[in-house]
Parts: sequence; structure tokens; C-alpha cells
Amino acid sequence: MALISSFSNDGTIECGCDEAGRGALAGPVFAAAVILPSDYHHPDLNDSKQISAQKREQLREEIIKEALAYRVVSISVEEIDKINILNASFKGMNEAVKGLSIKPELLLIDGPLFRNSTTIPYRCIVKGDALYYSIAAASILAKTFRDEHLIQLAAQYPQYGWEQNKGYATKQHQEAILKYGFTPLHRRSFHLKGQLKFDF
Repeated sequence: MALISSFSNDGTIECGCDEAGRGALAGPVFAAAVILPSDYHHPDLNDSKQISAQKREQLREEIIKEALAYRVVSISVEEIDKINILNASFKGMNEAVKGLSIKPELLLIDGPLFRNSTTIPYRCIVKGDALYYSIAAASILAKTFRDEHLIQLAAQYPQYGWEQNKGYATKQHQEAILKYGFTPLHRRSFHLKGQLKFDF
């Protein structure tokens, strides 16, 4: 699916918002907000899941250099367990928007739902990271910053393979949990559909 544009309304300061790590078993969720120039274009910018890790890193530097404003925040495992992962994702995107150096006039949110704690109007766009450059850019930043963080966390708990699985429920990760148990960085509110049954 080709990217349509950086913007949905010409002349409006729009901000793309996305998160990374919502479906993981371990580690924080990261959210990003990005405002790009109205004439921004990049042939390789797309949904972060459709791009190689090497290309994501290259695009991250490009986005940081070219964005009019950007912000990346993380929401801790403790907060995720307290308010649930959906609300944590919303909180992360709201905090990212509020931390921007430029106030946007419209938020473009990746996905079907959003709980807005700002006064800025918003649009929810399913698969928006494959439609708008600003959402794709937010997707890239959230993904690359989170991956970098999980690689750092992996040094503390090397048996779980977070440098590879980034905290997601791969077979390797599930087997490690069964063998070694949960760490303080595992989300207590997540269960592997009954496969893993531990008391917390």
C-alpha cells in the first residue's frame, strides 16, 4: 500500500502518533509523536514492521534530522499492569504529544481507538502507518527506541533472548519463562492464553 501523504489536510499542523511493544510479554511500551514538514517525502518510509532493522535505523536518523518536532516516551511495566496495556499505549501517545516543541492542530493516530487527554482534535486511522508519513515516522521511532531499550535490558536477563525477541512471545521466550520464571520486567497482566500459569 503506497503512502498517500505526510498530511491529510493541507495547511494543518499534523502530528503522527504510534506505539511499539503493545503485544509484548516483557518491557515497557514506547510511543512516539512526529511532526514532519508538509512537503516531506521519502521512498523507503513505511510501516516499521515492513522494513528491515537496518533500514529502520537509517530512517530513524533521517526522521530525527528532518522532523519539525518529535518526542518518544516509554510507559513502564508497573504502569502497564496498573492501568492495562491499552490505556498505557494511549497514555504514551498523549505524553509524547504534550512533550512536542510545536503544538499540532490535528493528531493522526494509528489504529481504531484513542483516548485523548489533550485538547487537540484527532483522527484514528486503521493501518495509518502505511498511509501517512507522519504516522510511519512515529512507528519507526517508537520501534527503534524500544528495540534499543530491550537490547540493553537483555544484558540483565540474558536467558530470555530479548535482544532477539524484544520481549514478544516467541517459542524461545516462552520456554525461558517456563524454565526460569518471570522477571520484574515481565508484565503481570499478560498471560500466554493459559499456556503459562504462575502465581505472582
